[in-house]
Amino acid sequence: MSLCRTIDAVLFDLGNVLVGWDPCAAFDGVLTRAEVEAFFTDIDFVERNRSADAGTPWEEVRASVAAAHPQHAGLLDRYVERFSSTLTGPVPGTSEIVDELVGLEVPVFGLTNWSAELFHLAQPAAPVIGLLRGVVVSGEEWMAKPDPAIFELTVRRFGLDPARTVFVDDAEANVRAADSLGFQTVHFTDASALRVRLVDLGVVPALDDGGGSSAS
Repeated sequence: MSLCRTIDAVLFDLGNVLVGWDPCAAFDGVLTRAEVEAFFTDIDFVERNRSADAGTPWEEVRASVAAAHPQHAGLLDRYVERFSSTLTGPVPGTSEIVDELVGLEVPVFGLTNWSAELFHLAQPAAPVIGLLRGVVVSGEEWMAKPDPAIFELTVRRFGLDPARTVFVDDAEANVRAADSLGFQTVHFTDASALRVRLVDLGVVPALDDGGGSSAS
């Protein structure tokens, strides 16, 4: 079935869109979830992780943690050393959507906030990432979403027209940033809802099975 498309490409976030990420999993068998959350709060893990995503080497992040919270430096080491265990595998249904887009010859790309030092672990956890024509990794560019500059870099690198590109991300701040730059946007919640939105945009055909749209 041919579609009259107004969309030329789909740009995917990776973490919790194509590959699951659970940072607490690095501490399974060592700390309870409550203890992990307390550790994350003590060191402001969200900000530390954002710094690494924006290019700061983990060695520098560790030095900062060790200076302020020396009792937690070893736990941060464990997080980095066991990062592969935080990647929980393909997000249900999204691999099938990427497969479908590739089959329809819709170009697919990635834009991810991810440490440059740890990005090599992404594709083994979710092989569908290997089908993307290219991925902009924040840690390699020293800038991160929702900074408009990383979207602009992505547009230039992949030759995208934002108005004809669907951007998919689970973080509302990133979706708002992309929307302000003229992208067609999807706030990702699950694969079924994503596919419905792609049908609405004319990117993929509706399923003719009488049961409504799904991702599989």
